[in-house]
This record gives sequence, C-alpha cells and structure tokens, in this order.
Amino acid sequence: MHSLHEKVAVVTGGACGIGASVVKEFVKEGAKVTILDINEQSGKQIEDELSVKYGERVQFFLCDVTDEEQLMNAFDEVTARWGDLDLVVNNAGIADESFPMYKKQIALNFTTVITSTLRAMEVMRKDKEGKGGTIINVSSILGLMRVSPGPFVYGAIKNALVHFGSTIGMEAYYSRTNVRVITICFGLTQTSIIQNTKSFDEQINTDAEKILRDILVRSPGQTTDIAAKGVAESYKNGTSGSTWLVNNGVISDITSSVVKAYHVMSEHVIARR
Repeated sequence: MHSLHEKVAVVTGGACGIGASVVKEFVKEGAKVTILDINEQSGKQIEDELSVKYGERVQFFLCDVTDEEQLMNAFDEVTARWGDLDLVVNNAGIADESFPMYKKQIALNFTTVITSTLRAMEVMRKDKEGKGGTIINVSSILGLMRVSPGPFVYGAIKNALVHFGSTIGMEAYYSRTNVRVITICFGLTQTSIIQNTKSFDEQINTDAEKILRDILVRSPGQTTDIAAKGVAESYKNGTSGSTWLVNNGVISDITSSVVKAYHVMSEHVIARR
C-alpha cells in the first residue's frame, strides 16, 4: 500500500469541484499539494483555508494548463518549492462540445492530460534520475459505455484516456520508469459540470436537460468527497495501468473488466493459429 504522507502532489483543476475535494483529502492525509487552476479566487480561498488548519502544505498556482509554457513553468515551480514531485492528478476538464468550444474541450480534457502526463513522467521516472511516482488521470463512466445521443466528443476523450492509461501503465513500460499511471472514472457527481454540459446539436441539449432532470430526481449523484476518496484509494492500492470506478458512492478496481474488454475486441485483430 502507498501512503500519501509527505508526498508532493499536483492537482490540475483543483480550485473547485472534485479537484478541490481531492486537494483537501490529500492534505488531510499528510501530502503537500499544489493547485493548478485558472480560478484564482477559489484557488486562493482553498489555499488560505487549508493553510490555517494544516500549515504551509498547500500552494495555489495560477495556471492555464492548456498553455504548455505555463504548465511547464508550473512543474518547475513545484519542484523548486517542494524539492520533489511524487504525484500528479490530471483532473481539469469541461463538458462543453458546442461549436465554439469543442476544440477547447479537446485541448483541456485530452491534449493537456497527455502533455502533463509526459512531463510528470520525465520528472519522476527512475531511468532519468527520478525516483518514481504516480500519475492519476480522470476519466468518466462515459469512457466505459456508449451513449447516444449524448456528449460524443467528451465520451470519446474519456475513452481515449482509459486506453492511454491502461497501456502506458503496463508492466513493460512501468518496469523502466517506476511511474504508475492510473485511470479513474467517475459516475454522476455533484459538480457544476452537470449543468454546464453542452452539445453542438441544440436538440441534444434540449433532450439532455429533460433526461438530467429525471435522473437527478431519482439520484442527486455522489458527493465530490466520495470521488476524492476514490482518488486516494486508487493511489494507495492501484497498480500501474489499473482502471478504477467511483459510481453511486462505490469505489471499485475494474481493471479486470477493462482487460477482458480488450481481449474480446482483439480477438478479431490478432489471427488465431
């Protein structure tokens, strides 16, 4: 089991929602955390709030993570401040795939996650003077299932993150880097992203509003605190390349199901002999 005590962590999108709860959970368990976010007011508020209770174990760094230069500078600031880096949680994201925003969604939800993962890997990997570490990438239940009509681009991105984590985290590569890559998929969670989900198709937006109202009547969704505990649990017990699910308040390692799904799909690709 891995411990968060005295670990140096970065959480993107850590100023609100699930990210803020992850920051609080990590600090409570003894980690030192840097928040990367564009929401300066909320980020500073969390920094001040946690500093009163836990001392100088939290820093907020104003950063647009889609700007590669800003992101690289942020990593440099983290190592300069704490002298180390042990854990990166790539959490920042939006669910707006309207015509004006779908490229921004791809940049934030996918490209930035890849860039941050590769940069963190370079800093932490044992075959390049690092000591190893962990990267946790945030996906969604929409990366595990087909929904139509629905957030097509968002689901495709989240599915891609499951594949990315389950392959770059495999033993063949992990044995060289000693950097675990873990993917965590959240079910319906009480965050503002629910109300801010948008499609390029207005009919889908209209239908989604009705569906969402019906869903929220039956279940308000899990809390961000439960989601954060899932992140902590995946850090403590997850193997590299593993996929975790936090849905309806239940935290599960679903790696075996993901591996089985790939075996089923690859049956038609790899010739039998």
